[in-house]
Amino acid sequence: MTESSSADAKTHPDRYLLISTSGGLNQQRTGITDAVVAAYILNATLIVPMLDRKSYWKDVSDFGDIFDVDWFISFLSNDVKILKALPTVGGKVVTPVHTRVPRKSSPKYYKDRILPLLNKKHAVQLTKFDYRLSNKLDADLQKLRCRVNYHALRFTDPIVELGRKMVDRMRLRSKHFIALHLRFEPDMLAFSGCDYGGGEKERNELGAIRRRWKTLNKRNPDKQRRQGKCPLTPEEVGLLLRALGFNSDVHIYVASGEIYGGEETLAPLRALFPNFQSKDTLASHEELAPFASYSARMAALDFIVCDESDVFVTNNNGNMARILAGRRRYYGHKPTIRPNAKKLYRLFLNRNNMTWEEFASGVRTHQVGFMGEPNEVNLGKGSFHENPSSCICESSLVKATGDSGLQDYSRDYNTGEVKDYQIFEDEQDSRAEDSLFEKGLHEESNEDPGLAVTSDQPELEDLLSNLTD
Repeated sequence: MTESSSADAKTHPDRYLLISTSGGLNQQRTGITDAVVAAYILNATLIVPMLDRKSYWKDVSDFGDIFDVDWFISFLSNDVKILKALPTVGGKVVTPVHTRVPRKSSPKYYKDRILPLLNKKHAVQLTKFDYRLSNKLDADLQKLRCRVNYHALRFTDPIVELGRKMVDRMRLRSKHFIALHLRFEPDMLAFSGCDYGGGEKERNELGAIRRRWKTLNKRNPDKQRRQGKCPLTPEEVGLLLRALGFNSDVHIYVASGEIYGGEETLAPLRALFPNFQSKDTLASHEELAPFASYSARMAALDFIVCDESDVFVTNNNGNMARILAGRRRYYGHKPTIRPNAKKLYRLFLNRNNMTWEEFASGVRTHQVGFMGEPNEVNLGKGSFHENPSSCICESSLVKATGDSGLQDYSRDYNTGEVKDYQIFEDEQDSRAEDSLFEKGLHEESNEDPGLAVTSDQPELEDLLSNLTD
């Protein structure tokens, strides 16, 4: 049996699985990954997934507009048979029956509940398919997840080409850079129910967005912040980074959509880090034009730049944060910093009542365990997408991608097997001359930066997932 025929050999000829994804780019990515695994479990042919066109972003992109569909099909041909569309039987297209599975369902659930339906109806479409497969699976299924997520899902050439140009342009400005997923858009703030000091105007504007979802209960802003459920403001993120030792000359790429409050909200962060870049500063209007009307394609550009950064900083533990943290572990470790918002709350509240040294010391203390160190997350703990431990070999050391940090998004992987990538933590020791970012992660900063800077009604569970993307 040849590799190319192995998936055909084990796939039942009359079982077709379709899925409809849900949410933004990275939430949909988890659904696509799990769809392949579900098709494998069911010995079914997978039809290329349909992307979500009804969520908050109203992006009408198809799978092939974002991902290289031919590569997706061919790379996984040894695991799962994938077709671009349902076949015809007697000149008629098979009509699928629609159903939905509960969140985090086990393989047994699929075999007990979906398999009989497939055998009876032959084509089943699973709707709102995000996090519908258990986080904990056998090692062989987890490795299939890795093959899909880290190898089969490759962005289209136009996205890759502009993304690489943006990374190159960042590195022309500085050999090292931070990428920050700010996540301070109106939808996120409205959902959080937090108060950001904008008074009646802010409450009215964000309240109007919240009222789109009638099932969303009113929240206590102070309680939300005490529990660490409020995204940090751009100013707070900047102060966090300065307290961790990143100086004002560090170059920073900000991945974000529309920032609530616009340039006025961003001004304190720009003052703390003047070397501030984004899609709009790294790419021309003409270069961005083919992508600008499609949120998922714009998010894909951010994804590439964030993935290639020396340090990735996330402002919430949403889908993009988890996916990128896992990817950066898988491809030879690069740190992902997560604010410990629950502990930082009181520090920011009392910022004006303490010295800069006291504030910075408190930040460093509270951030222990949130700095993206290689062994920070125990094996098997947390989301598999964030900690793909089944796919990372710890018995041998492999080196990272090199000083450029630029992974080859267009490379060909000619094996269906997951390579053993070792999380590393020692290689930087041999690069004393490139220690700028290590200094930022570990040394104290005594410099006070100062602050002299004046549709459809979705289900609540879908809203929860959508707004963490």
